[in-house]
Amino acid sequence: MTVVSRPPLTSDERTQLTGWLDLQRSFVRMKCEGLSEEDAHRKLLPTSPLMTIAGLVAHLRWNEYSWFQLNLMGVPDTGQTPWTEDGHPDAEMFVDDVPLAQLLDEYDAECARSNETIAGLSLDEVEKGPYAAKGEAASLRYVLCHMIEETARHLGHLDIIRELLDGTTSYTKAPE
Repeated sequence: MTVVSRPPLTSDERTQLTGWLDLQRSFVRMKCEGLSEEDAHRKLLPTSPLMTIAGLVAHLRWNEYSWFQLNLMGVPDTGQTPWTEDGHPDAEMFVDDVPLAQLLDEYDAECARSNETIAGLSLDEVEKGPYAAKGEAASLRYVLCHMIEETARHLGHLDIIRELLDGTTSYTKAPE
């Protein structure tokens, strides 16, 4: 995924929401450019050992799947997700043996699938998944706002971890 432009200043609501989400998504790959496998999996935070570049990319990928496929569309979980009923709540972040390039490709593919899924839906479409059964279904509008927030928040984590790893900040390249 290449870095995309901001949505037009006066575009409609859907274009704004999907545009801002796509922009945030595009920064994920940018934040990972030039990292070694060792650095992508390096555990820098003793109290949060799963908070690695690779772990965050995996987390973002599974958030896309969870919100757009499981929750919004009500696709049944056929056991392909990393979570189990009695498993670790952050199981998707156990990716020490998964190459960063694979995680990024899976994230990009999931983002593309999310975009395809919502392309024909109204912003007022509501979730069909587990929350709907509890009477707590969110609209696609809500899900898009949440995913902008979720992705941007974790980009902040990627910013901090990347700076701790090699000094790369904001939109700069890694030091030579």
